[in-house]
Amino acid sequence: MKGIVKGFVVLAMLGPVALAAQSDARPIPLDEAVRLARRNAPATVQARNSLRQSAGVVRQRYASFLPSLTFGSSVGKQVGTRFVPDFNEFRPDPQPWRGSHRFNSSLDLFTGGRRYFELQAARANVDAAEATEISQSFTVALQVKQQYYAVLAAREQRAAAQKQLEQAEQQLRASTARVQAGAATRSDSLRTSIQVGNARLAILSAENGLASANAALSRLIGSEFLVTAVADDTSDAGAIGITEEELLTLAENGPAVRQARAQFAAAQQSSRSSKSPYLPTVSASVGWSYTAADTGIRFFGNEERRNLSTSISINFPIFNGLNREQQVLSASVAEDNARVQLRDAQLNSRQQMIQQLGTFRTAEARVQIQISSVAAGEEDLRVQQERYALGASTLLDVLNSQTTLDQARRDLIQARLDARTAKAQIEALVGRDLQ
Repeated sequence: MKGIVKGFVVLAMLGPVALAAQSDARPIPLDEAVRLARRNAPATVQARNSLRQSAGVVRQRYASFLPSLTFGSSVGKQVGTRFVPDFNEFRPDPQPWRGSHRFNSSLDLFTGGRRYFELQAARANVDAAEATEISQSFTVALQVKQQYYAVLAAREQRAAAQKQLEQAEQQLRASTARVQAGAATRSDSLRTSIQVGNARLAILSAENGLASANAALSRLIGSEFLVTAVADDTSDAGAIGITEEELLTLAENGPAVRQARAQFAAAQQSSRSSKSPYLPTVSASVGWSYTAADTGIRFFGNEERRNLSTSISINFPIFNGLNREQQVLSASVAEDNARVQLRDAQLNSRQQMIQQLGTFRTAEARVQIQISSVAAGEEDLRVQQERYALGASTLLDVLNSQTTLDQARRDLIQARLDARTAKAQIEALVGRDLQ
């Protein structure tokens, strides 16, 4: 008996600490949590930066159609003395100013289609980066929703544990009264004391789970302070609102599939670009340079020494150590891999949609069954408690009913969590929120 009392004291000391930790968390709506996570999560930030880089490559590919321009200029003068043997002395040796100015421009007139295919590949990479950003956005949203629902589940676990404690304390008072009246043995009060301790332990476990869930949610949204789910958020997953055929169609064009399709398009353009070295390249260049040597500074130099040059060159490699063939082979392999990945992404999205739809429907049915189970368990416990008070049943019957009710409550909480999580998975697959 002393050990049980000591356990109660420890639980009573730990309980206020957990409650104080939860009181510091700030409630945040689900949509706000998703918005903050999409803005702050490392995965979404990296996806946005990748999109910026891809857009920069497109600009660079456009610039390859423009001529290159180079300008250089230098002006200098040397000052010194020279020895004059006739006079046996050093005299100043003035040197003229020397200037050199250059202007060059070159342009690739024909590259075998390489620039065009590289531009198309860069555009496809932008599409892939956009699809990746959308995919990462919904992946992060899924993680936030799962953690948000974990907070709600932990809060429901705490509420269920509190009900369990209230019922255990009520039963402890009833068994203690019967022991004092001589209608029950001392083991009844000891058993109910253990039930009270288990209920307090369940509350403490729920508080710890809630604290961990709040900390994980705060990390996901990038919050410097602890946040928690809004208390009045619904516990039900809600209906999806569209048919299974529509969901399968949306999944086959979801973010993951769009990303794989864009990557396949980029691989196709890269494969075409790899064949451009089999064609000759034609380039033109213009150069204008002139130098000056004069007693004064003339930035533009001496016009008599001006030089203008133009050239057109054709380059066609006949054999370069099979480098072209290797590039074509590598690009063809990459295209084939991208094609297979696109097909697998489509099939995987369909598979995941079918699985998550089944999980969602099963969880919804479990929720309804467990609601009935909780109601039946509460009624059975009430009847057993009344029968025990009248001496018509034993304490073991009451404890069995209490255990069955506690398990039904846990199963209901898990069924709700599974339904909410499955719906969030479906939303991530289709790339849109479902009301």
